[in-house]
Amino acid sequence: MAKVNGVPNEIKASALDLIGETPLLALDRLHPGPGRILVKCEFNNPGASIKCRSAMHMIQEARAKGLLKPGQPVLEVTSGNQGCGLAIVCAIYGHPLTVTMSKGNSVQRAIHMEALGAKCIRVPQVEGTYGNVTINDVKAAEDEGLRIAEEIGAYYVNQFNNEDNANSHYLTTGPEIWRQSGHHVDAFVATVGTAGTFAGTTRYLKEKNPNIKCFVVEPEGSQPIKGTPITKPLHLLQGSGYGCIPNLFKFETMDGTLSVTDEDAVEYKKLVGEKEGLYVGYTSGANVAAAVKLLKSGLIPEDAWVVTSLNDSGLKYTPVPESLT
Repeated sequence: MAKVNGVPNEIKASALDLIGETPLLALDRLHPGPGRILVKCEFNNPGASIKCRSAMHMIQEARAKGLLKPGQPVLEVTSGNQGCGLAIVCAIYGHPLTVTMSKGNSVQRAIHMEALGAKCIRVPQVEGTYGNVTINDVKAAEDEGLRIAEEIGAYYVNQFNNEDNANSHYLTTGPEIWRQSGHHVDAFVATVGTAGTFAGTTRYLKEKNPNIKCFVVEPEGSQPIKGTPITKPLHLLQGSGYGCIPNLFKFETMDGTLSVTDEDAVEYKKLVGEKEGLYVGYTSGANVAAAVKLLKSGLIPEDAWVVTSLNDSGLKYTPVPESLT
């Protein structure tokens, strides 16, 4: 702890010191039992999402390895949350940031990134609709991003293939969950986009206790990890469920998959707000819905403790269509 005039203080040096060490909260009002649902409050990060963790670690490692030079521009393809995290980190370290993002992702994310000094290029969709982004929409944003990176000589973060994405969660998210829960974790569930959160967190938790059951959460109809045909590529879970198996994903730490519908995500997003007083996004609602399903499934003991994450703030989203409320 730093001292001023010999007196200890808790002054933070930069926004980077606000990343991680998020609270682990029991959703005992939403789910009074049997069993217990514990959630990491990732909206407490300065970029209001779990992606701040990987953004900081990927940039710090790139600088340490000499891949990113002082003052060099940075480029990333994002659904918004990774871009917000990178905007914070790049602002602190002095790297101009450009991001490409599908126009299908909520405009609130573009506003957030630009407020932090980033340049956000919103790329037209090729097959999705606003609020529903497909893998081909992401590829269109990636193609534009790679073109710009070459043009401006930027360091390309490449979150979908960057092992330091997963390593950030092995080094922070997993250890925090283990410590904060008092080493009481029976199961872990998470949606998958890049797979960084799932791969890193489950690797750590399985090392501590191989009996912890780890489940991937996928949108119903877009479940490639489960191995079923893609019948519904459009869904509300922005930043996840792209209809492909991410390169960072490791099957060896997965015990199974759980599916959630858009209606499930909306219902539990709403319940987290009404029962627990937290305004969160759709993947957070999906994670909680999956945790409830798991506790009712018979796959784990009914008194088990299930851990998941509230990935981001609900302020990052456009309101859901009335047909789903």
